[in-house]
Amino acid sequence: MRRLRIGVLAIDGMLLSSLGAVVDTLLIAQRIADIQMPGLVRFESVLVAAPGRSGVRTADGTQLATPEGDAEADLDLLLVPGLIHSSPSQLFGSAKAYRPEIELIARAHATGIALASACCGTFLMAEAGILDGRRVTISWWLGAAFRLRYPQIQLQADDLLVEDGNLITAGGGSAISDLLLRLIAKHAGAPLAQMTARLRLHDPDRMSQAPYVCEALIERPRSSLGERAERVLQEAVQADWGIAELATRLGTSERSLLRHFRQHYGQTPLAHLQHLRVERAKALLETSLLSLDEVVERCGYRDTSSFRRLFKRATSMTPGDYRERYRLRRH
Repeated sequence: MRRLRIGVLAIDGMLLSSLGAVVDTLLIAQRIADIQMPGLVRFESVLVAAPGRSGVRTADGTQLATPEGDAEADLDLLLVPGLIHSSPSQLFGSAKAYRPEIELIARAHATGIALASACCGTFLMAEAGILDGRRVTISWWLGAAFRLRYPQIQLQADDLLVEDGNLITAGGGSAISDLLLRLIAKHAGAPLAQMTARLRLHDPDRMSQAPYVCEALIERPRSSLGERAERVLQEAVQADWGIAELATRLGTSERSLLRHFRQHYGQTPLAHLQHLRVERAKALLETSLLSLDEVVERCGYRDTSSFRRLFKRATSMTPGDYRERYRLRRH
């Protein structure tokens, strides 16, 4: 019998859906497996607490009783859930309070237990010191702050799932469902994962967080140059400026500007400008009836076909597909 026993790390402030998604998804997968391959697969989920934690409260105040003893000793995988937080700085400031959980993560990793994280759970794994040099993802709105705090970690913020050895990290929100389907497929085969996705009405083909990104919700470290750069770049969305023009308007050198953007954004100023143009295009596709040529013109481009390629590269969707899925509808 193939077994997958997932332990969900109990943490004060955790999202209740992180636990519920694991329990419900594995329960559904088990029911299907009992019909299609009886006796061959066993899925289990348990709540795991750090030593000394007799109980935790979820983000909505639900009290969870935690089991006593060394529950992580018999796990196949430990999942670090997402937490409610008001800002990246508030999340990072909570590291001391979560020291017992961070130590449990490090201990589980040292003993060879596979690890997974959902949403901002990647932060706790980073604090445990087990992600240096590894490829990970995290909730898209935390990407900029995470990259600055942990420059030694290879962040792939647009990816929905990133698997690196015995570590797998998921992006924000419902990406935990994609993570669970990936684990089911690995342990019991793709057909079972696909059937589970159908019963949960979940699109199993999602690969990226990029279509969901909203630049206005991303908190970036504050700096004089950064704030001036954001203002100038917003003005440049419809302009055809190069790096030299941007540096001149900001009163800085090209080298300083490039260094600042690589440190705070993980990309060049021109790449960020293209990202802002895609953001404007997304807003226009969602809220207006403008033709694609008109949208492209308002985003500072003249060649519709090249912008279509840029848009698909940035969002993993064509402009037409994006408009069909995300345009505002009457309810």
